[in-house]
Amino acid sequence: MEIISNSMFPTFFSIFSIIYIIGYFGIFRNWSQKIRPEASSCLISLFHGSPAVILAISALRSQPVWGFASPNSSPEKGVLEFSIAYFTMDLIHYLIFTPQDYLFIAHHVATLFVFITCRFVTLHGAFSVMVLLVFAEITSLCQNIWTLAGLRKDDSELARRVYWILSPPFYALYTVMRVVAGPVFFAMMSASLMKREARDVMPIWISISWIVVVGTAIMVSWLWIWNNWTEYFRARKVSKEKKEG
Repeated sequence: MEIISNSMFPTFFSIFSIIYIIGYFGIFRNWSQKIRPEASSCLISLFHGSPAVILAISALRSQPVWGFASPNSSPEKGVLEFSIAYFTMDLIHYLIFTPQDYLFIAHHVATLFVFITCRFVTLHGAFSVMVLLVFAEITSLCQNIWTLAGLRKDDSELARRVYWILSPPFYALYTVMRVVAGPVFFAMMSASLMKREARDVMPIWISISWIVVVGTAIMVSWLWIWNNWTEYFRARKVSKEKKEG
């Protein structure tokens, strides 16, 4: 395991912790106690998602050779530590405020497993993680605004309008990334991780674990977006029937 004495994780974690505290005790102090934690979680996600996409793309562009089992570059290591810090802070949020949310907790633990083993154990395979990170976080800005609006849509007309206006484009982008692009890349990644080139630099149990984690995450994403599309069209139908009635 690589020595972590020069890791940027403590710095990144401190930044996300401070942002969360500012959100909880400052920006969202007048929001109800019921939604303040989730709003603060959205705030740190805003500071992670889009920057992570930019950093991951930059790291990929600086990588001279692209390969599913290629050595991790210094920029890729930085992106991994940045994301490890975010998911650690958000996991703490869930453990404190919504410990019954087993799905999100399991998602964060599994994601951290992939990031941590890639950064500190295998020292290879960051190319796959960077691409998957882009697919996952490119919807982050829209998703977090949509989530924040959803938290207030019952007591704010503006929030309600933003929520319903954002829903179709957000769902469409999410569908393209998680239902189309993600699975195609996942199939390519899985096939590559099972080849001898990958087995020579990555333990087979880690490769299989990554495939299981990513595959499960994709299936959960399918169910989540399917439920949201279903609810969206159901709500539109109800609204249309009320107008006609």
